[in-house]
Amino acid sequence: MIFKFFPFLLWFQDYKTSAFKADLVAGVTVALVLIPQSMAYAQLAGLPAYYGLYAAFLPPMVAALFGSSRQLATGPVAVVSLMSAASLEPLATAGSPEFIAYSIVLALVVGIFQFSLGVLRLGLVVNFLSHPVVNGFTNAAAIIIASSQFSKFFGVYVDKAPHHYETMIRVARAAMDYTHFTTLLYGIGAVVIMVVLRRINPRIPNVLAAVLITTLISYFTGYNKDAYVPVDAVQMPGLEEKIVEFNQAVARIKELGEQRAKVGLLIDELRKEGKSGPVSSIKLIEKEAEVNILTARMDEAKQLAQDIRYELRHLKFEAVRDGETYVFYPKESIPPGLETDGGVWRIRVKNSPLELSNLKIMGGGDVVGKIPEGLPTLTMPDLTVKTFFKLLPTAIIISLLGFMEAIAIAKAMAAKTGQKLDPNQELIGQGLANILGSIGSSYAVSGSFSRSAVNLQAGAVSGISSVVTSLMVVITLLFLTPLLYHLPQAVLAAVIMMAVIGLVNVRGFVHSWKAQWYDGAISIITFFVTLAFAPHLDKGIMVGVALSMGVFLYKSMRPVVASLSMNEENVLKSSEHYRLKGCRHISVVRFDGALFFANASYLDEQVARFRTEQPDLRYILLDARGINDMDASGEEALALLVDRVRAANLGFAMSGVKGQVMAVMERTGLLAKIGMENLYPDTRTAVEDIVARVHDHTDLPEKGCRNCPLTRYIPAQS
Repeated sequence: MIFKFFPFLLWFQDYKTSAFKADLVAGVTVALVLIPQSMAYAQLAGLPAYYGLYAAFLPPMVAALFGSSRQLATGPVAVVSLMSAASLEPLATAGSPEFIAYSIVLALVVGIFQFSLGVLRLGLVVNFLSHPVVNGFTNAAAIIIASSQFSKFFGVYVDKAPHHYETMIRVARAAMDYTHFTTLLYGIGAVVIMVVLRRINPRIPNVLAAVLITTLISYFTGYNKDAYVPVDAVQMPGLEEKIVEFNQAVARIKELGEQRAKVGLLIDELRKEGKSGPVSSIKLIEKEAEVNILTARMDEAKQLAQDIRYELRHLKFEAVRDGETYVFYPKESIPPGLETDGGVWRIRVKNSPLELSNLKIMGGGDVVGKIPEGLPTLTMPDLTVKTFFKLLPTAIIISLLGFMEAIAIAKAMAAKTGQKLDPNQELIGQGLANILGSIGSSYAVSGSFSRSAVNLQAGAVSGISSVVTSLMVVITLLFLTPLLYHLPQAVLAAVIMMAVIGLVNVRGFVHSWKAQWYDGAISIITFFVTLAFAPHLDKGIMVGVALSMGVFLYKSMRPVVASLSMNEENVLKSSEHYRLKGCRHISVVRFDGALFFANASYLDEQVARFRTEQPDLRYILLDARGINDMDASGEEALALLVDRVRAANLGFAMSGVKGQVMAVMERTGLLAKIGMENLYPDTRTAVEDIVARVHDHTDLPEKGCRNCPLTRYIPAQS
């Protein structure tokens, strides 16, 4: 019982010093990959980079302590990060305090759901996500994740559109207008470093090497060059008025959003009153109309802010040194006699208001910037019932998808190490990692394929390696964050792009199609739907699951009902599939699947078809070896089938009936109706007896009996 509640105690059975050394090396190695990756994935999740370090602080250790896999490395992963951002963007602006709060609460909801599944031993629920669906989704997600980093690669800034492909069009237009080539070189250089080092020796921490090299170059070359000046230092008529108009639009959006939230609360109260007493329906309609009006006004203000932001971002300036500060002029409009610094400067515009007295103008590339030193404050996220149910649908998808990735990795490693794996215990570990991680300001996490592979290759023996990884992150947060200030954002984009390349699996489509054409079709449809509806990734998953369930239900409603005949090897096979000649007087029918309400009538339809095709039919033998279960509808359909067959003066018998089906027949009286003399233990015995009844003791034409293929099934008499 102690091991059940504290599975990590099993690590210390026969634990030796050599094992600790291996875990120590593996833990440090994984940390060298995790730290830069986590910062990159945090930005993919719409969060400041340092929140990735928070997500790498508690979750790896907690998941290892309470999971069942000893080598699974938990932390921020690409797909979960993207899904977290996509699901929360309609609720708040990426990077805002509200968005950060929602991300942390989402991690808590994901953790609660995963933990509940594990405690209730419901790990099998992940089977609702079939392999074709996951393959189609992950391939699309890999393309979406990689392409979402293009803006950082080219050093451009655009507003996100309702659909991902529209955002990419905006990025392409912005890149054609102006590309910061130094930023592009940093991104390409990081990719080259990682690829070359990986080919030289996969054990080299290529991600860390790329980060260290590019950060040092960035620091010594002054890659990041920002100037904070008053608006009057920019010699452009009408700029101040344009910024004021932008700030007013942003303030208007915030004001209208607050008003809409208050009206929304009033609507919730009115609906609650409606459940317990009378309520003015007119007042409720008025408030709902007010919400629609406020939403329309917000959309108008958002469009105005977006248009101005687009205009400001496309302004390009040249700088002239004026003592300790700069004076900026629109590009190619420098007054004669002034010398510029030779660079191109742009106004840094986000979704927040611009400070007229402290305008940020960028003359270089974008870097990570200042990271708060110290560990995150441990506080319980503010989770309300309303927020819980608002986030639950997204949390379910993230939970199942994240756990599928984690358990697939864990199973692959367990096959190599020979350790015992408990999926439900792994769910508990992943759930606690997200729950306790959210207390430490972590967003949703899962098992990482790349870092787990590094952990295994580095020789990890137990989860102590993950504990060491968490301690390395603690050291980084306490002492090393200033060293990450000059890390180029383009390098983090390169880290993400290199990490998701492994998710692209074109062979998965081919494999699914070869297995069953409809599986391949489901995988392809999921892929294109996910791409089309991105960033709303849940649409692709839902369509894929719906198609899989539809195929499953159709196959359950239309199971294989085969008419059997003898092949050349004297084995009963499907006469239609193998093109075998059957007996004109005896029909051997095999039903493959549970006989239940969804397919009960189908058996009767197929037997009726066989009777129509065989006008000389005298006897029907139901081979029941494939019937694993039978409900009340199935029993009723079988009873009616027996009545109809016997009413037509045909014989009826069953063979190979399983115990659970026999029990149902006995309880309902169907067994007595059929008669024990018409139940056979196996098909061979049944065929031998029925052939004797039909062929040997009737006045059937001798020629037809002599050529009956079923007679070859009967052993020759000595």
